[in-house]
Amino acid sequence: MKLSEYKKKKDFLVCVDSDGCAMDTMDIKHIRCFGPCMVKEWGLEQWQDEILKRWNEINLYTMTRGINRFKGLSIALQEIHTKYTEIEDLDSLVQWVDNSAELSNDAIQREIEVRDSQCLRKALSWSKAVNASINQLPDEVKLPFEGVKEALAYAQESADVAIVSSANPDAVLEEWERYGLLEHTDIVLAQDAGSKAFCIGELLKAGYSREHVLMCGDAPGDLDAARKNGVFYYPILVRREKESWKEFREEAVSRLTGESYGGEYQQKKIDEFLENLK
Repeated sequence: MKLSEYKKKKDFLVCVDSDGCAMDTMDIKHIRCFGPCMVKEWGLEQWQDEILKRWNEINLYTMTRGINRFKGLSIALQEIHTKYTEIEDLDSLVQWVDNSAELSNDAIQREIEVRDSQCLRKALSWSKAVNASINQLPDEVKLPFEGVKEALAYAQESADVAIVSSANPDAVLEEWERYGLLEHTDIVLAQDAGSKAFCIGELLKAGYSREHVLMCGDAPGDLDAARKNGVFYYPILVRREKESWKEFREEAVSRLTGESYGGEYQQKKIDEFLENLK
C-alpha cells in the first residue's frame, strides 16, 4: 500500500521502527559487518580490537546510535586518523558527509564522478562490502526481539500499526513476513517512503489526533521524528529490549488508548531512553 492511499481504521496509531527496535538485527550488522569491513578496507588490523569497540560505541551504545552509515564512518575515521594512523584524503569524505543533501551509495558515486577521490572511492567500496556481508548473514541470526509479535498483536486490537523504518524495504518485508509480524501491521513504510518524520506527518493526515499517535523506536532519530510531529515516543532500550517490549504491551498501549500517556509517563520514558545511551 502506498502512503497516499492509506486510510485509518482505528482512532489510535502505533508506529514501529524495525532494525534494533522490533528486529534484533542492528547489533549483528555492526558487529559482524560494518566495523570489520572498515578494518579490512583501510588495513587497520593492527588496532582492530580498539577500533571495533569504538565503532560499536558510536553506532550502537551512545547518542549517535542509528546514525547514517557514512556519518558514522566519518566520525570513526577522523578518530583513527588522530589516534592510530593517517587516513589518506580523509578531508574529501568529511566534506562530502558534512555538505551532501543525500548520504547513500548512489550519492557518493555521483560525487566520485564529479571529483575523483581515493577516500570517497574507498568509502563506496566499504559500503558495498557491508551490504554484501549483511546479505550473507544467516536467517537464524536475524530474529525479532522476544515479545514483539505478542506486543504488536495486542496493540493492533485497539490501534492501527505502521512500520516506520529507514531500512531497506525488501529486507523489512522479508524479515517481518518470515516471523509472522506483517499480519499485525497495517502499512509498511521503509527507506523508499521518505524520512521517519515525513512518514509520521503523512500518516497524521489520515485523521489521527497527535495525542493518539505513538512512535516506538530505539534511536535518537526516532525520538526526533516523534518530536517533530508532536506525537508520543516509546523507547525500546538497547540491552533491555525484552523488558521494554513487555512494558509496551502491559502498560504503554493502555496508557495511549486511555489517554494517560502524556506528561509524567512520557517524560519518564524519555529520561530512561537518554540515560541508557549516555
